Amino acid sequence: MNQPSQSVTGDPGLQKIDAIAEQLGLSRNDYEPYGRYKAKLVHGLAERLDDRPQAKYIGVTAINPTPLGEGKTVTTIGLAMALSQLGHTTIGTLREPSLAPVFGIKGGGAGGGKCTLEPQADINLHFTGDMHAVTAATNLLASIIDNHLKRKKSPQINPATITWKRVLDLCDRGLAHVITGLDQVPQAPLRETGFELSAASEVMAILALATDLADLRQRLGRIVVGMTYEKQPVTVETLGCAGALAALLVDAIRPNLVQSCEQTPFLVHTGPFGNIAHGNSSIVADKIAVRLADYVVTESGFGADCGAEKFFDIKCRTSSLQPDAEVLVCTARALKLQSGLFEVRPGKPLPPALLEENLDAIRAGAVNLKAHLDIIRQYGLPTVVAINAFPNDRQKELSEIQQIALEQGASAAVVTDAFARGGQGSIALAEAVVKAAGQPNQFQYLYPLEMSIADKIETIATKIYGAASVEYDPKAQRRIQEYEQLGYGRLPVCIAKTQYSLSHDPKLLGRPQGFTFPVRDLKLSAGAGFLYALCGEIRTMPGLPSEPAALRIDIDEQGNITGLQ
Repeated sequence: MNQPSQSVTGDPGLQKIDAIAEQLGLSRNDYEPYGRYKAKLVHGLAERLDDRPQAKYIGVTAINPTPLGEGKTVTTIGLAMALSQLGHTTIGTLREPSLAPVFGIKGGGAGGGKCTLEPQADINLHFTGDMHAVTAATNLLASIIDNHLKRKKSPQINPATITWKRVLDLCDRGLAHVITGLDQVPQAPLRETGFELSAASEVMAILALATDLADLRQRLGRIVVGMTYEKQPVTVETLGCAGALAALLVDAIRPNLVQSCEQTPFLVHTGPFGNIAHGNSSIVADKIAVRLADYVVTESGFGADCGAEKFFDIKCRTSSLQPDAEVLVCTARALKLQSGLFEVRPGKPLPPALLEENLDAIRAGAVNLKAHLDIIRQYGLPTVVAINAFPNDRQKELSEIQQIALEQGASAAVVTDAFARGGQGSIALAEAVVKAAGQPNQFQYLYPLEMSIADKIETIATKIYGAASVEYDPKAQRRIQEYEQLGYGRLPVCIAKTQYSLSHDPKLLGRPQGFTFPVRDLKLSAGAGFLYALCGEIRTMPGLPSEPAALRIDIDEQGNITGLQ
């Protein structure tokens, strides 16, 4: 039976947002309430707090997951609550959930059990409207491009070079490839285009990577939508609509303050996906959080090969914030899946055999855990392995994972039970994180920006994914040459690939090596400040599974929303 999620009218057990803000020493002028339990922080707060001591900065990532996820968000929330219980002022920073997975495969993105963000239904659905603002800004630009093109305004855009697409915050594969302008209207040409997810859009990436309002405006102006017939980039500033896009996002860049079910403060802001975008919450939120707390716990999307790599090489490089330690979440079921002994399909229940005790499968799949530890080690950070326990896990399996993790160089390996016990179930994890974060580290980026585009891609493919070589489709080769000639060669690279494998192929489990990594296209996100490589069969507008999560979501007579967890 579906359990009620947090009602949009609020839970009497929660503290009003004024009390949460007061915990952090914020004055009433530092935030604007959005109802009883949510608030937006004001513009310029990070700059005003810049002279305060900086918190310990903790990243949370995971091994390659099952399609149902391994409780990384639950672990992040539990860790933040446990640090608070130990007497440390703690803020968690998380991405805003997208409606695509909420109604698609994974369901809600605000935690579960006794580790939730509140008000849960609000956060999972419309929240403070940030996602809708991203969607509106992206689609406004698409409309302006079509109008500019049809009316043959200067500079004239070559239609074949337009890369900008419309977006939607829902999985709808039927919109991935469409033809617009069928009625031959004066405002839109007849042309092939498509839709992408809002969470995969460049506007979302810009919102997450902008350091302040002025930087947001400048980044929007730098977006390249296509080329002229003379092969010169056409920017949003050239089209004259950067200000309009900024106007739609003027409130969306302000971080959202909420609380956990144990009243630990959280900043939930922006939502780029970890597999088809850069997968991390906003720089603005983190810059504020590190000046208000003793510890900041931030989660990156999917595994260390996806969100964590982009956290280190894109987000931290842009923000100049350096992490002090990394938490690597794993589960017994994910390790058994990585053994290759079980068949799991997205959108389908896990096979019963995967949930039975199987130490041999744990040992076989542990190569994936070692690979992720090796990835984080390349960045010079201590790693604490958090073994997220599920009710049907066996103690022998959990003990085996602990032993393997310590043998492979983890600073600590701790079993967590946050889903069932809340912050209390993560006390041992919090103690291990405090110890790890207190150690000296040698944080470094994986590659220098001076590397060529191809060398950056090959460095990530070989050192992070385990590939032997990289193969480029002709389109990708042309784009590399074009972007380097235009002066974009010094940007970092954001690779879009499957989250289910270290490689590009979700069927290559464990620790695949010696494979050829295929790059089928390369796109320029000049506003976000990175190049965007599409690899394997990854798509930026996925479809729904055979049994979407939408089928279990409902409301009761009081307006409580059920089925979001």
